[in-house]
Amino acid sequence: MKGVISVFDYKNRRNAVNSVTSGLRPGCLSFPETLAQSVANISPTLTPVIIVPLVFASAGAGTWLAYLFATIGLVCVGANINEFARRSATPGSLYAFVSRGLGPEAGFVAGWSLILAYVLSGMAVLAGTVNYAILLLAAAGLHTPPLLLYGLGAGGVWLIAYRDIRLSTRVMLVLEFVSMLLILVLGLLIMQRRHVVVDLEQFEASRMSLGGLKAGLILAIYSFVGYESATTLGEEARDPHISIPRSVLLSALLSGAFFMLTAYVAVMGFEGLPGSLASSTAPFDDLARGYGVAWFGLLISAGAVISLFACTLASVNAAARILYSMSRQGIFHRHVGRAHTTNQTPHLAVSVCALATFALPAWLLGQGLGVMDIFNDMSTIATYGFMLAYCLVSVGAPLFLRRQGELTAFSMLKAAAAVLFMIPPIVATVYPAPSPPVDRFPGYFAAYVGLGLAWYLLQRRRALP
Repeated sequence: MKGVISVFDYKNRRNAVNSVTSGLRPGCLSFPETLAQSVANISPTLTPVIIVPLVFASAGAGTWLAYLFATIGLVCVGANINEFARRSATPGSLYAFVSRGLGPEAGFVAGWSLILAYVLSGMAVLAGTVNYAILLLAAAGLHTPPLLLYGLGAGGVWLIAYRDIRLSTRVMLVLEFVSMLLILVLGLLIMQRRHVVVDLEQFEASRMSLGGLKAGLILAIYSFVGYESATTLGEEARDPHISIPRSVLLSALLSGAFFMLTAYVAVMGFEGLPGSLASSTAPFDDLARGYGVAWFGLLISAGAVISLFACTLASVNAAARILYSMSRQGIFHRHVGRAHTTNQTPHLAVSVCALATFALPAWLLGQGLGVMDIFNDMSTIATYGFMLAYCLVSVGAPLFLRRQGELTAFSMLKAAAAVLFMIPPIVATVYPAPSPPVDRFPGYFAAYVGLGLAWYLLQRRRALP
């Protein structure tokens, strides 16, 4: 890692790891492939097929506006991330960046939080994959146990991520593009059938509420989480100081535009239909049936399966590279910081993350939890990890720039805007208190962070001479 100082430098461990000797394949990913990592980790298809109904239940006609606010806020966060990404390239992602800005303890918290966030996101979106696979198989008269589908999905993710990062990104790029295109085509069809392009009711302030927008914003933020994951490709991206910052901002802007458009179309499309968008578990499938093109709904469901699979793959790739980076610096077992000699992937870290992605949901399924319950619970806790890391990197950016002698008023404004944006959704996770079992999730996350930090400080103390 270029310029990354080891958090365990007390026993003369290597304080930097050169990308040539890291074992990962240097400079193998083009800009589109680097962008694919961030876009696939967002999984733009996930939002219209699963999350938009949840945002609508809170924000109502202001659903598109919640996504506009989320886009602006996360572009501000991305601008702070890029203060680091333009200057250093590392698979450590925000873990390495926060360490530069706020010190090793905060860096550990960011990395520890992101590992959990990416792994739980992988669990959640794999649950979404299973949900849509069950719908498709049921349409064909087949009934497959969710556990078997979960195992097949996790196994496929492991195999691709283990073998080749280029294969991973190319698969993700193609799958996501096809899935998004199907949804956009259906959206155009709905507008044509309704003879409406501008739905004035969605722009009326009287149909929106500030409280509903704030609650919807939390879910809207989850639609974007992982958009920074291109930063985990610091050693494998070509021209990383250019391609990674562009990927971070472009993925947020493109996905934000897609989210606003699909939310707008979904709200408009459900007007006059017998069902409610808020209660739909497959909204664009319901829209396709409602507008007489049920077969198109099946195509979108198939697109959802492959898009959510791609998101699971991106989540495992990102989590594995942070785990790999932290292990190379002595925080976790050194074997996890090894790369495959032939594939040049962090194969052991990939195996750990893929196994975790399967194990906990398999246990929860055995306890009687439904597939979409797993999605809701895992995605909620994952959001805490992302929001904490985003706050830390935004606070750390101006401090880092000040030490570099490059701090400007605009840099401070970007950091302040990003932090202020994150405060309302963070507060909303605990006040007003959510209903069970979600009310316990902040405590679970705080315990995870506290235990990890205590272990880290103990390990560092033992490393002192």
